[in-house]
Amino acid sequence: VQLRRMLTALPNLHQSLSATQARLLKQIDRELGTFPELLELLNRAIIEEPPVLIRDGGVIAEGYHAELDRLRNLHLNANDFLRDLEQRERERTGVSTLKVGYNKVHGFFIEISRAHNIQLPADYQRRQTLKNAERYITAELKTHEDQVLSASEKALALEKSLYEELFKLIHPELAALTHCAAALAELDVLTNLAERAQTLNYVAPQLTAEQGLSIQAGRHPVVEAVQKAHFCPNDLQLNEQSMLVITGPNMGGKSTYMRQTALIVIMAYMGSYVPADSAVIGPLDQIFTRIGASDDLASGRSTFMVEMNEAANILNNASAQSLVLMDEVGRGTSTFDGLALAWSCAEKLVRDIGAYTLFATHYFEMTQLPGLYDKACNVHLDAIEHGDKIVFLHQLKPGAANQSYGLQVAQLAGVPNDVIQAAKHKLAALETQRTVGSNLQEQPPQQDLFAQPDNSALINKIEQINPDELTPKAALELLYELKKLI
Repeated sequence: VQLRRMLTALPNLHQSLSATQARLLKQIDRELGTFPELLELLNRAIIEEPPVLIRDGGVIAEGYHAELDRLRNLHLNANDFLRDLEQRERERTGVSTLKVGYNKVHGFFIEISRAHNIQLPADYQRRQTLKNAERYITAELKTHEDQVLSASEKALALEKSLYEELFKLIHPELAALTHCAAALAELDVLTNLAERAQTLNYVAPQLTAEQGLSIQAGRHPVVEAVQKAHFCPNDLQLNEQSMLVITGPNMGGKSTYMRQTALIVIMAYMGSYVPADSAVIGPLDQIFTRIGASDDLASGRSTFMVEMNEAANILNNASAQSLVLMDEVGRGTSTFDGLALAWSCAEKLVRDIGAYTLFATHYFEMTQLPGLYDKACNVHLDAIEHGDKIVFLHQLKPGAANQSYGLQVAQLAGVPNDVIQAAKHKLAALETQRTVGSNLQEQPPQQDLFAQPDNSALINKIEQINPDELTPKAALELLYELKKLI
């Protein structure tokens, strides 16, 4: 049915595409093709609104196959035949109360009350005796019974056979239909992109050979479409400064900002208009993301291990032409480990690789990075505090955020008030203690699981031994000496 609808729409589609001068649309028009004979076959063979499953029957149209029509009519007109037979038998026997009936045990029958003591026609054969009546069968009724009871089954089997035969008739057109389907899919994508661009005021991006990314008033195409409130657009500038260190509260829009950047780049490279006021995009070879957190139980990998695998892939494969999105690297382990890893990853990206990087973090120590590297820059997603409430502005502003608003977000999430109050007291106590930097200096060094023990003195001593010159006593004394070096 869907194939028939598609073929029915093709002439109008060809007419619309013939008016265009676009080279791609003309190519699509040629690949669509025409299938008048196939459309005529489907119109003859399939009813307008067939059932979902062929096993239910009723798919093949009336008039397509004479034997199928006969079997269907035999089944559908069974009651008419029985009424006609009943009237004829009443006239033949003179019994006005004669009835023609059916049950699942005995099939069709002619029933005559015992009160009518008459001479019955010779072709009446007794089928069943009841208390007040006798039931008979005739050759004519038996023939009808055999035909009716098998007609439905035969009709369904024939219909299935005809349906399978249709596939054989369609098969020679399969290659052309495949090309047509591919052309329709491409046209479907183009028309949807065009509709979204026109409806949502997308702009044509400028792809340039010059380095850098510049997006004015960029928007997230999905979030903008699904949320009822106004979407707050934000700018992006990556050129001389290749890294943005992004801070701000949870729910402030950091991840949305990063994702919309990647989506705008992808849409531009696929030939689509983009959700922005303007977009100038230089050459990019790959997009890398380290966003979200989930474990991989099947492979025995923790959330942090998955995070580190993704980070390793980025650091080993990104180039100066890559776009890298790093969201809260290091949060799956201890504070110091996480901060150290986040700092080192960001440092390698900005210092060694030079990739275009959006690095979102809750480690405020990371905001010191731009002070060491000119290619890094601090930005934050703004929010304002009103009493005990927080209002997310979702606006990107220069500089680092001054706090994370974690307690306010927890309160918004419905964390019990007594827990919030206890957290406030704990936070005040922690803020009076030493900074993370001083703590780091006073912490005892963490044991290195992969470090090798320093056995240089032992190795040097062994290298100086000439075993051929050792006496048994000297060898024993040397053994004790080596043991002290372990």
